[in-house]
Amino acid sequence: MATGSEEAKLELFLQWLKVNGAELRGCKLKYCNSKKGFGIFTTNDVPDGILLVVPLDLAITPMRVLQDPLIGPDCRSLFEEGEVDDRLLIMLFLTVERLRKSSSWKPYLDMLPTEFGNPLWFTDDEFSELKGTTLYRATELQKKNLKSLFDGKVKKLVEKLLALDGSSDREVRFEDFLWANSIFWTRALNIPFPSSYVFPRAEQEQDSTTSIVPGESSNHVSTEQIVSRENKRTLQINNSVRQVSGVESTLQERETIWVEGLVPGIDFCNHDLKAAATWEVDGTGSTTGIPFSMYLLSAGNVLLQGEKEISISYGNKGNEELLYLYGFVIKDNPDDYLMIHYPMEAISDVPFSETKMQLLEAQKGELRCLLPRNLLKSGFFPESTLPGGTSNKDSGSQGFNYSWSGQRKAPSYINKLVFPEEFLTALRTITMKENELYQVSSLLEELVGSGGERQPSESEVRTAIWEACGDSGAFQLLVDLLNMKMMELEEGSGTEESDAELLKKADKWGTPDQNERCFTNCSLHCLPMSRNKWASIVYRQGQKELTRRFIKEAEQALQFALSEGN
Repeated sequence: MATGSEEAKLELFLQWLKVNGAELRGCKLKYCNSKKGFGIFTTNDVPDGILLVVPLDLAITPMRVLQDPLIGPDCRSLFEEGEVDDRLLIMLFLTVERLRKSSSWKPYLDMLPTEFGNPLWFTDDEFSELKGTTLYRATELQKKNLKSLFDGKVKKLVEKLLALDGSSDREVRFEDFLWANSIFWTRALNIPFPSSYVFPRAEQEQDSTTSIVPGESSNHVSTEQIVSRENKRTLQINNSVRQVSGVESTLQERETIWVEGLVPGIDFCNHDLKAAATWEVDGTGSTTGIPFSMYLLSAGNVLLQGEKEISISYGNKGNEELLYLYGFVIKDNPDDYLMIHYPMEAISDVPFSETKMQLLEAQKGELRCLLPRNLLKSGFFPESTLPGGTSNKDSGSQGFNYSWSGQRKAPSYINKLVFPEEFLTALRTITMKENELYQVSSLLEELVGSGGERQPSESEVRTAIWEACGDSGAFQLLVDLLNMKMMELEEGSGTEESDAELLKKADKWGTPDQNERCFTNCSLHCLPMSRNKWASIVYRQGQKELTRRFIKEAEQALQFALSEGN
């Protein structure tokens, strides 16, 4: 239940939304609990399914920061000089506005959470539960990098920006920047802005240049600068993805420009695998009556009656990504995955490392791969009880025919392999012996000619390598990598069975989300585990389960390869 303070903040925020042109048409904002904060709930049925409309002018984007009347000019200078990128611009803005006493964004910022469930905010005891996982190492590195960025750049920049109106009387702390970083990553959307909104003068000024005039604050200039700075930013143009290497592309060609940002109101939708709504952008106002707006639209396959929470989907994400970015996990997540990799630095210790590196580049071999859970559906040991999702199995992923010389036959197991060919071909290359390297060289020379009239294709290089060495060496290395992964996981936090037992005990109390009342009212010592610890165990148990199952797949593939002479 919301406290008086929370109700007061909500009332001010609703007034702020209304003043800024937002419309709640079939929904209301409501306090959920101490961890989820506020959410969006249905109030009445709306014929067109439009639940909430927010003008894009209210979105916090890099353009908004560069146009801010107070800090915009200084931020523009920093951006021109390469001191900040578009994401850091938003984080700086959030940090500054949170500390400014007179911020016009205060009604929105006061609604945002101050605690987060991602590992950056874990206690030392909670963080230790992640030992041995990829997430443990990633979080250590992320926190170190954020602290270095804060000490070396952010702290001074925020103090400088706050001094412009002298409205903050306390020191800027690392926790302030950490908060802004977490707000961005948990709430930012990739927004498809209409080009006519981003470049309002494009139609009249086709000869627009990319020069920046200090003090100029139009949408046209600010966004153009962002596009030119981000040389590899992907823009959606005429419904196709095009890589832009500057702003010399004709602005009229761009129907949509994707920009990351926060949309107050929309960003209070929580995640659910079965989303009750989606968000869309209305560039002309023909759908909502409000041009250049984002709106929340009821999903046609979900019945919204009574007061029910309106959820959206954050995408098909595994627990590793959900915990790292958003601070929650899904038990028995159908989109869970396992990441394995061969360390790049280890290649230098492999015999003939330079030649093998050249071959890896020629065939675009990958030293890292993601193994989604749903791949197991088409493997040697599929389980009918495997959670939902569709298989990504590509029967043509091998990309070559068997065989040039006829010495190797098509493997009987090819349609049961669950491992990506880009990763397997890299492992084959790494494990090749000296005589096999010479055979690959001979095969490729026979194909393209001794004079090197042309370069062999990616597929031809892969074919030659498989012809020379088969699969058994790659599968053995794969088994070793997976066993090493399991050893690291178990050394860090015990076995899969021990995790299952811990979760079983926790289930007697109910999961943290199911038992909000207990976690709110009970003293800490009476609880079996915190939410963060529970989430860590769910995540790491899933990693151990997937590792165990992929080891079984790799061992079976190795057995077949050896028996067939591959």
